Amino acid sequence: MSLNPEKSKLVSVFATNVRKLRLEAGLSQEALAELAGVHRTYIGMLERAEKNVTIYNIERIAYALKVDASDLLKP
Repeated sequence: MSLNPEKSKLVSVFATNVRKLRLEAGLSQEALAELAGVHRTYIGMLERAEKNVTIYNIERIAYALKVDASDLLKP
């Protein structure tokens, strides 16, 4: 079964958490992308729940935000 990322509850939770934590940290999407070693547009796509994220990138983004990776997946 194929599930569109925009219809996945977990993708939506991740997107909301990344945006919330990024703003709380006072970071732009570009700054977070640089800290995480990903492209700026990728962060925007993740925050809009348009793109599925790999475990590897969850870990990189969590490290950049100074949180546990599991924090990004908690509702």
